[in-house]
Amino acid sequence: MKLQINDSVRDVDADGDTPLLWVLRDDLGLTGTKYGCGLAQCGACAVMMDGRLVRSCVTPVEMAVGKKIATIEAIEADDLGKRVVAAWVKHQVPQCGYCQSGQVMAATALLKQNPHPSDADISAAMVNLCRCGTYNAIRAAIQDLAKDGEQA
Repeated sequence: MKLQINDSVRDVDADGDTPLLWVLRDDLGLTGTKYGCGLAQCGACAVMMDGRLVRSCVTPVEMAVGKKIATIEAIEADDLGKRVVAAWVKHQVPQCGYCQSGQVMAATALLKQNPHPSDADISAAMVNLCRCGTYNAIRAAIQDLAKDGEQA
């Protein structure tokens, strides 16, 4: 099957019910997307599919055919993604960093849908788990980006 990942078409030989996460990591070597829980609860595996945030650990690869998939590896090719990463650095968000690819993907998806989210919007969208507890820094980075939608 053919998948459009990070603006390139890739041939994949996998069973249709294989989780997209494993195709990304094991077959395509895109290891920035992480395995966390395997139950779509933690968000470490978050990627965007047609601009919508999905948990790749429970998304069968066959559901990705014909859709545009974006992973953390290409996030800085997107102007907003680049600003999110810069805000993460400015606010020193990562500690261990394991969950951060999913956090960055979730923040980028939120800001694409709503460039000026309220605190309630941020709370509703940023449900990924972080064992290091970087939630306050994540919120500060998103609030900084939401001020005018252009600066990080």
